[in-house]
Amino acid sequence: MLTTPRLHARTRTVTQLTESVVDSPATTAITLDHPPKRRGILSQAYPWLYLVVPLALLITFTYVPAVNLFYYSVTSWDGLSPEKDLVGLANYVKIFTEPKYLSVFAVSLYYIAASFLQMILALYFATVLSFNTRFRSFFKGVIFFPYLINGVAVAFTFLFFFQPGGTLDSVLDLLGVHGDKPQWLGNPALVNISFACISVWRYMGLNFVLFLGSIQSIPSDLYEAAALDGASRWQQFRYIIAPGIKRIISLSFILAIAGSLAVFEIPYIMLGGSNGSATFVIQTVRTFNLGNVGLASALAVVLLLIVLITTVIQRRIVPDEDVDLS
Repeated sequence: MLTTPRLHARTRTVTQLTESVVDSPATTAITLDHPPKRRGILSQAYPWLYLVVPLALLITFTYVPAVNLFYYSVTSWDGLSPEKDLVGLANYVKIFTEPKYLSVFAVSLYYIAASFLQMILALYFATVLSFNTRFRSFFKGVIFFPYLINGVAVAFTFLFFFQPGGTLDSVLDLLGVHGDKPQWLGNPALVNISFACISVWRYMGLNFVLFLGSIQSIPSDLYEAAALDGASRWQQFRYIIAPGIKRIISLSFILAIAGSLAVFEIPYIMLGGSNGSATFVIQTVRTFNLGNVGLASALAVVLLLIVLITTVIQRRIVPDEDVDLS
């Protein structure tokens, strides 16, 4: 067993040997002769190689068709001929001067009004069901379920719902509303209102989920502090919920305007766009089927510009800024 003086002596000897090895010229030479290896150009560019395929798909199927769309919109191309005669802005002038193209803008107003009603109802139900309410999970499922149904199934369901003597007329009879019922799909004054109501029923679930998720992300401490201060439910909504979900409301507004202008599925399946129910997209498809690809492209460009202008205006009115609830 080593005594304490011997243990200290051996410790000093090991320390001296370590210092001599570290300070030796050979060690210094090894350190200087082998600098850290630099990463090659290929190694640095390796992560960017993962973006090649997504960027190629994005450019091929998004940006290239978009550029061609603008080019076709100033031609009279029929989609088959190898020649594309330039006509300038003639297609755009035709869109804003002929009544059959202007009427689609009036049809879009029904869906825009319905989208605002849809957002109000979705926000109301999301606010109510975000608090402790009986059968809360059941009502969440009921509201969101229509959004999951296929559009073709929705169209055929409401085709029987609105037909003369159908479900709606039978319900009105049960409620005591007798006499001649209006033609819900045959009257040009009612057909777009009927389709707008279908839109509210079908898409309210999407906005409901967006609003509900954003409301539930607000810290519960804020509600407790507001309740201790005597704030009512309306005051909690006005000063906590509304500012906290401002960005989601802004997003829903943009989606509502874009969706209102791009309505196609339900009116096309149910009536084929007849009886004054042709929307912007239906009119674009009709024009394309008639062999006027240039005019159809101009209609698509107008739709794109309307959505972009609406988005810019919305950003100006409601800027995307951070919200501090503390």
